[in-house]
Amino acid sequence: MTPADLADLLRTTAAKVLVERGLDPAVLPGEVTVERPRNPEHGDYATNVAMQVAKRAGANPRELATWLADALSDADGVSSAEVAGPGFLNIRLAASAQGAILERVLGAGAAYGTAATLRDTRINLEFVSANPTGPVHLGGTRWAAVGDALGRILVAQGADVVREYYFNDHGAQIDRFAASLVAAAAGAPTPEKGYAGSYIGEIAEQIVAAHPDVLSKSEAERLELFRAEGVELMFGHIKKSLHEFGADFDMYFNESSLFASGAVEQAVAKLKDSGDLYEKDGAWWIASSEYGDDQDRVVIKSDGKAAYIAGDIAYFQNKRARGFDLCIYMLGADHHGYIGRLKAAAAAFGDNPDTVEVLIGQMVNLLKDGVAVRMSKRAGTVVTLDDLVEAIGVDAARYSLVRSSVNSSIDIDLDLWASQSNENPVYYVQYAHARTASIARNAAEFEYHAVTPDLALLTADEEGELIRTLGEYPRVVASAASLREPHRVARYLEELAGAYHRFQTNKNLRVLPLGDEPVAPMNAARLVLVNATRQVLANGLGLLGVSAPERM
Repeated sequence: MTPADLADLLRTTAAKVLVERGLDPAVLPGEVTVERPRNPEHGDYATNVAMQVAKRAGANPRELATWLADALSDADGVSSAEVAGPGFLNIRLAASAQGAILERVLGAGAAYGTAATLRDTRINLEFVSANPTGPVHLGGTRWAAVGDALGRILVAQGADVVREYYFNDHGAQIDRFAASLVAAAAGAPTPEKGYAGSYIGEIAEQIVAAHPDVLSKSEAERLELFRAEGVELMFGHIKKSLHEFGADFDMYFNESSLFASGAVEQAVAKLKDSGDLYEKDGAWWIASSEYGDDQDRVVIKSDGKAAYIAGDIAYFQNKRARGFDLCIYMLGADHHGYIGRLKAAAAAFGDNPDTVEVLIGQMVNLLKDGVAVRMSKRAGTVVTLDDLVEAIGVDAARYSLVRSSVNSSIDIDLDLWASQSNENPVYYVQYAHARTASIARNAAEFEYHAVTPDLALLTADEEGELIRTLGEYPRVVASAASLREPHRVARYLEELAGAYHRFQTNKNLRVLPLGDEPVAPMNAARLVLVNATRQVLANGLGLLGVSAPERM
C-alpha cells in the first residue's frame, strides 16, 4: 500500500463514516493528505483529515478521528490506527501491505513513478538559449541540467514535451561578436563592448584558415563572413558541449527567422489593430506592468525599429500556432521582468496568460579551496559548462546544479563534488545503487530462485523505513512535475540512499546466507527489498540525467 493508496482508503473510509453518522461527506478534500511522522514511534503514516473537516461536518475533531480509527481497524492492509492529540490519526500498515509496495516496484520496473496526469498536454520547454557569442556559462549550465531533468519528469507524467533552444542570431550582440572576430583576425584590440577570451582567437583563426583572403575583402563583406561562419562555429561548440553534458534538444529555433518571415511585423500589426499597444513619445508600448512587470515596455522604438520584446511576442505566437498548450521559459536571474512581458503578450493576443510559465534561475558560484573561482582561461571573464565538467565530471555537475531550488543561489564546492565520500551527495546516491548491484551479483551464486520470498517477514525498523521510502517515490515525481521542481527528486534520492545504507549497515539484516546455509525465505524477501531499491534509485537518477553505476 503506497501513500497514494492509503490516501484513497482514508477518503473512502471517511466518506462512509460521515454518511453513517448523518453528516455531509462533501466536506472532504479531493485528496486526503498523508505524511510520514518524523518520529517512527508515532506510526508509519499520519493524517490530520479529522481536524481539517470536523468543524464543517459539525463534529468534534477527536471524536471524528476516533470514528475513523475504528473503521480503519478492519481495513485490509492496516495493522492499527490510533488517535493522537486533538485529532491526529497515526496509522501502522500490516507487513503484507508494505510488501505489496515492493511487488509494485518490481512489477512496474522502469515505469514505477510514471503517471498519466499530463497526458494530452503539449509543452514547449525552452531552456539554455544562450547567445552564440561565447561558450555556455554557469547560469546556462544550471538551466541545461534543470531544464533537461524537468523535461524528463514532465514526460514521466505523460506530457508531450518539446525541448527547444531559442537561437539568438539576430541583434546587436551578434554585431559585436562579429566585430570581435574581425579584430582578433587582424591582430587589433577587442572593440568596445566586444567579446574577449581565447575562444574568439580560435574561431577567428579557423575562419581565416578557410578563407585566406577574408581580410582583403570590403568591410561589409568581411564582417558578414565572420558573422555567418563565426556564429555557426560557436553554436557548433555550444551544441557539442550540451550534448556531452546530456542535454539535447528537439528543436533549435532561429530568432532571425521571425524577422525574415515577417512574423514580427505581423504580430505588431495585430496588436496595433486590436488596441493592445499604445503610442507614447513616438514609440509603441505594451502595458506589461499590469502583469507583474515593473514598467511598461517599448515594442517599437521611436526610430521605427523593433525592440527585443517584439521578437519575444512573435515567438510566443509562433509556439501557440504550433499547438503547444503550455509554454515554459527558463530564464536567468536578470530576466525577472520577462514574466510580465510574456504574460502581457499572451493576454494581448486574447490568450490565457497561464499558458505562459517563466522560471527564474539564480546565480551559481564555484568554490575551490574555499575561494571563489571567477575566471575561465578560455572564456576570459566567465566560468563555463566545459570548465565545470572538467573539474568534477558530468554526473556531479548535473546533480550539483539540480539538487537545489532554482529560486536560490548555490555555491558549488569543487573539492567536495570531486570527492569519493559520503559527504558528496551524488556519490552517496550512486554508491547506494552500486551496493544494491553488488548484492544482486553475489546473490547469483545462491539458489534464490528455489525459495519463495515471504515479504511479511520484513518487519525490522530499517526494513519498514526503506519500504515506506520506496512507496513515496511516485508522489515525489508527481510533485516535482506539478511544481516544476526537479530538486525534489534529488533530495528524495538522498533520503532513499540513507535509508538503504542504514538497512545495509545493520549486520543482523543479512541478505546473503552465511557460509553453507541455504537460502531462507527471509533472505529471499530481503533480496526483493534490495532489488526494489536498486530499481527506484536507477529510475530517479535517470530522471536527473545522472548515471546509475553498477560498480564504484
